[in-house]
Amino acid sequence: MGGGGQLTEPGEPGSRRAGGVYTWEEVQSHSSRNDQWLVIDRKVYNVTKWAKRHPGGFRVINHYAGEDATEAFTAFHPDLKFVQKFLKPLLIGELAATEPSQDRNKNAAVIQDFHTLRAQAESDGLFRAQPLFFCLHLGHILLLEALAWLIIWLWGTSWTLTFLISIILATAQTQAGWLQHDFGHLSVFKKSSWNHILHKFVIGHLKGASANWWNHRHFQHHAKPNIFSKDPDVNMLHIFVLGDTQPVEYGIKKIKYLPYHHQHQYFLLVGPPLLIPVYFHIQIIRTMISRHDWVDLAWSMSYYLRYLCCYVPLYGLFGSVALISFVRFLESHWFVWVTQMNHLPMDIDHEKHHDWLTMQLQATCNIEKSVFNDWFSGHLNFQIEHHLFPTMPRHNYHLVAPLVHALCEKHGIPYQVKTMWQGIVDVIRSLKNSGDLWLDAYLHK
Repeated sequence: MGGGGQLTEPGEPGSRRAGGVYTWEEVQSHSSRNDQWLVIDRKVYNVTKWAKRHPGGFRVINHYAGEDATEAFTAFHPDLKFVQKFLKPLLIGELAATEPSQDRNKNAAVIQDFHTLRAQAESDGLFRAQPLFFCLHLGHILLLEALAWLIIWLWGTSWTLTFLISIILATAQTQAGWLQHDFGHLSVFKKSSWNHILHKFVIGHLKGASANWWNHRHFQHHAKPNIFSKDPDVNMLHIFVLGDTQPVEYGIKKIKYLPYHHQHQYFLLVGPPLLIPVYFHIQIIRTMISRHDWVDLAWSMSYYLRYLCCYVPLYGLFGSVALISFVRFLESHWFVWVTQMNHLPMDIDHEKHHDWLTMQLQATCNIEKSVFNDWFSGHLNFQIEHHLFPTMPRHNYHLVAPLVHALCEKHGIPYQVKTMWQGIVDVIRSLKNSGDLWLDAYLHK
């Protein structure tokens, strides 16, 4: 599903001549980690060896092994002609003429109409970015960073000013998170290499995280949102059970980690800060070291070096660590509530093999548009449009939204738009419901 490739070796599992003709049953039989085929535009590819070299990570390839990956392939790659040349060495044949273009439960009419909608969005220029928009966004992040330091340098480190700059720094960190998300999805520049460079700068130097770690994790979420064992964002068994299915399964098995029937209260108290500053940052650094990702590690360390140089002379080492910990605490609440209100209350279940539109709409909802909501959420209040068109610049989501809404109405697919308050309430309600389902299964089944 992207990147560079190599010719299939004769001894590779599932290798065939490029002129082979296959049924869906044959394709679906090659879905293990060591034997992976997938279909793009009716062409069958053996990606077993290539998966480990895939820029988006091997897991996102594995999630589509044995399936039609046409819609995901189109969604993730802004330059399809460039990527196509890397697929040629992996080609082993095509689907038999008697086989449908779609596999399993995918709706052919929905797929065709969505393809038409995407073509219309492209012809309307909705995939073209406005450089000034992203320059201003980066500028306001740098301005907030500078303002926080100047306040302390000029007026001292009182508790009041420390609290003030904590809010300013948390705002800068969160907004940098939204900006790195833009570059990570290749939605700013036409050349992918420029997006990659700016992505490393923003997520590494401005946030202290890893671009490769983010890519490998986040694209899995987009490829299979809210699907257990495939979307890492719903892999929270060490903390929560989610949805309607998982709580019952684990309740029947009598598995108990936390007081699940009170998990909505637990989330309110410590959920976000546990998920972001501690878990994620330890995992990021550990991943970079284990993969020998020294470039990302250098970018990440440049953030901490810059931060310590700026604030240790003012707060001392202990005070600087306490300050950044509190900033991460504030940022984590902002980030987690914004991202989870679009997904956590939606359908969370095992793989159902739906078409792209149906799968994304079952797993996402929108928060209504306003100037504040757009800025506060980095335009991820248009989560539906972002998931359908991950390479589309976010300032165009509101333009494509009416087209998406109309298509959903045509096919009877629910298109949910909520107020931000309702989105927050629904997170708590969904966690409480999952906890109640677990408790009932644990006690009575």
